[in-house]
Amino acid sequence: MANQYSIDMTKQEAAALEGKLQRLPGYARKEREYTVFCFEGEGVQVAYYAKRGKLLVQGKNAGDFVQALGVDPEATAGAAAVAGGGGVDASPHFGVDESGKGDYFGPLVVAGVYADEETAPLLRKLGCRDSKQIADDARISAIAARVKALPGVAWEVLCIGPRRYNELYAEMGNLNRLLAWGHARVIAALHAKVPGCPRALCDQFANEWVLRRALGARKVPVKLEQRPRAEADVAVAAASILARARFVEWMHQAEQGAQCRLPLGCAPHVTKAARAFVKQHGMERLQDIAKLHFKVTKQL
Repeated sequence: MANQYSIDMTKQEAAALEGKLQRLPGYARKEREYTVFCFEGEGVQVAYYAKRGKLLVQGKNAGDFVQALGVDPEATAGAAAVAGGGGVDASPHFGVDESGKGDYFGPLVVAGVYADEETAPLLRKLGCRDSKQIADDARISAIAARVKALPGVAWEVLCIGPRRYNELYAEMGNLNRLLAWGHARVIAALHAKVPGCPRALCDQFANEWVLRRALGARKVPVKLEQRPRAEADVAVAAASILARARFVEWMHQAEQGAQCRLPLGCAPHVTKAARAFVKQHGMERLQDIAKLHFKVTKQL
């Protein structure tokens, strides 16, 4: 269950909810800019934005609060950007995100999605939100298929398999440079599909100039914006879902081919799985399924 929900609500409904929250024990009124009211309870914050007619529910207990309202959490889940009265960013832009960066096994996948005033609301209705908030891989794959089939949505997925990843890492010597190379390639491919798009948005790089230089080298005339937690944007959220769906698909196929489990992450259980793989297939095959610069390789 997600920890942030954006719910359509009329002023009359909001007034009734405000009165109820005032009477409920454990809820305290808080000051929050642009809101008609804001209350905090245990593990939940509830705020109403009249300009957009939206109720924003946040916190670890947000799902329980939404269910108590009688609303379907799956239909409202999402990281809606409401600062300054925002909501779904419907201006034409590319959203870019990646999957597999922190996993020893598997590829690095970078994906991008184009959204505008027509497609952005449709992407949100499909359930596009940060893929890390969706635990069910089957649901991620289903949403990804719907995104790809949505009329007017341009998308691009770059899957860098472990062997190619290891070659690029050896050549570049830095993960940020490799990530920037992948992001720039995806943005350039999207720009070829939608030449008029003026802007691209992605998560904040540790050094923002690494990506700016990579994009400049490809001479792509788009304004680049980097933002912490960019997955709150619907285009970036859709990109995160496409990237995760491709990563999951690759891992499933690799496990079938290797006939052994390839767990996510890089914790001790991953090292144990890597030892089992090497014992079964040999050290030389490791480069086909793992990112060799991780510490796990040294531990082997």
